[in-house]
Amino acid sequence: MSEIQYQQGRWTLSGLISTPEGQAMNDVFNNLEQAVAESEALRETLTPSIDTATFGRALKLAERVGYLERQLSGYATLWLSELTSHSAALAFQGRVDKLVADAQNRTLFFELWWKELDTENAVRLMATSGDLRYYLESLRRFAPYTLSEAEEKIVNLKDVNGVNGHLTMYDMLTNDFTYDVEVDGEIKTVTRTEASVMVHDSNPDVRAAAYRALNKVYADHGGVLGQLYSYVVGDWNTENVTVRGMSSAISARNLINDLPDDVVDALLVSVKKNAALYHRYFGLKADWLGLEALRRYDVYAPIGDVAKTVPFAEGVNQVLETMHAFSPKMAELAERVVAENHVDSEVRKGKDTGAFCYGVVPDKTPWVLVNYNNRMDDVSTLGHELGHAIHSMLAAEHSPLTFRSSLPLAETASNFIEILLLKRWLSEEKDPAARRSLLAKFVDDSYASILRQSYFVLFEREAHQMIESGGATVEQLSDTYLENLKDQFGDSIELSDDFRWEWTSIPHNYHVPFYCYAYAFGLLLVLSLYREYERTGDTFVPKYLKILSYGGSVAPIAILDEAGFDIRTEAFWQGGFDVIREMIDELEELTNASD
Repeated sequence: MSEIQYQQGRWTLSGLISTPEGQAMNDVFNNLEQAVAESEALRETLTPSIDTATFGRALKLAERVGYLERQLSGYATLWLSELTSHSAALAFQGRVDKLVADAQNRTLFFELWWKELDTENAVRLMATSGDLRYYLESLRRFAPYTLSEAEEKIVNLKDVNGVNGHLTMYDMLTNDFTYDVEVDGEIKTVTRTEASVMVHDSNPDVRAAAYRALNKVYADHGGVLGQLYSYVVGDWNTENVTVRGMSSAISARNLINDLPDDVVDALLVSVKKNAALYHRYFGLKADWLGLEALRRYDVYAPIGDVAKTVPFAEGVNQVLETMHAFSPKMAELAERVVAENHVDSEVRKGKDTGAFCYGVVPDKTPWVLVNYNNRMDDVSTLGHELGHAIHSMLAAEHSPLTFRSSLPLAETASNFIEILLLKRWLSEEKDPAARRSLLAKFVDDSYASILRQSYFVLFEREAHQMIESGGATVEQLSDTYLENLKDQFGDSIELSDDFRWEWTSIPHNYHVPFYCYAYAFGLLLVLSLYREYERTGDTFVPKYLKILSYGGSVAPIAILDEAGFDIRTEAFWQGGFDVIREMIDELEELTNASD
């Protein structure tokens, strides 16, 4: 592939809707109103004996409404992420939230009718539903927990000014935070993204100072952020457990993911059993750094020269070349995202501090947000998010209601790209010290994806129970989180008390309760997939692309069963940990060889 000098900058949203004001935007609002009205006109036809042609029209309108809702919500989310305190973007978000809630309430009758329909007629109609079959099956999965139409409408309406408002306040507060990092007697005020770079610095004093600055700000605002969390948790539990009757708070997420509770339990049990694997690794890392034990500040300390500068254009080309070597099709799709200026890569105050990919609707190229700081980490992050985009585009032939991957498989492409990048870098490095640096960085990242994210979920399970059983104070929640960290690290880490408020800095805990086990699921799955690629070579590629091409049109367990992976047992998850163990074994060998 020829190298192109891609420029770092902002994305453009005009490919989604040309402008947030004017006729183009009004057309989308008007089209949604028309589609909703046409759906309402079919309400009286929804009887058990409905003919397949009329049912097909109802499905087409459901698709149309879903597409337009996603188009508006996607624009609102992307615009607001550019500058999370932007007043016009906030006002637009509020307008869209209310309009979408109204549209959902006015078309809610279709979902409720479908959930209550007798099995015989449901089977008859699903036989003609094509790509929407799994969408219809998924709706019926929620039937035991569905309320009356009036109650469901109230839930939709209260979310707009209730939990959604709390989440907007959380984002406005935290994305506007700055952090005073003191190094060598000088104070530097930085953004969250800049502080996150500093916690990976080779200088231990810089790492400690950055963490202390981060922790101090969240501790200073812990009362407010903790109270917001209590409201979010209360809303989640009241709706899903008390009102809908689900068995537990996490069961609500598992139902959304179409995963049985025992599958998620098997994953979390396997993670806890393998925590000692990372304890062993942290002991090795302490030796490399000349420490008796790692401090929590040192968990992401670089080993050797992995902090080299990688300008944006070079990073993009590395990602595209690596993809092309595996699958030219994947590289072609990723290049389209960049070429259409759908990547927001610059670092600026007020911008969303994280990284994400948003596949809004299937016929639009996804948008990717990263905060690119010219590090190898940023190359991996860019590859990760472009992997999400590829996943979305490979499933673009599916309906707007089924093209998005289910959460359990959402990391399948993104993590795979990161492993391809690692293998590329390892192949280019023959020096044992450099190889050790690269392997150590991957194990660091695997800790962050597997152990750290799973322990967030373990904390959430306990926190939800505490809040619902007795209205736990934010101080008690912080005590619980500190105990969670002690269990996570054992004796392998010196843990300071300032990390007790870290849980308030994790947006997923607020926005998508129990989301984080998807990261562990995704990486352990991908490690097994990569092992299959190593064993079978190029014949694996079409099999892998087929997994991605399903999007969310088939149940995740069915997709993996077809691919030959049984996620119902701890043995499956142990296979991923065995790959990590082999990496740690190689790290130990490299260390012994250099002594």
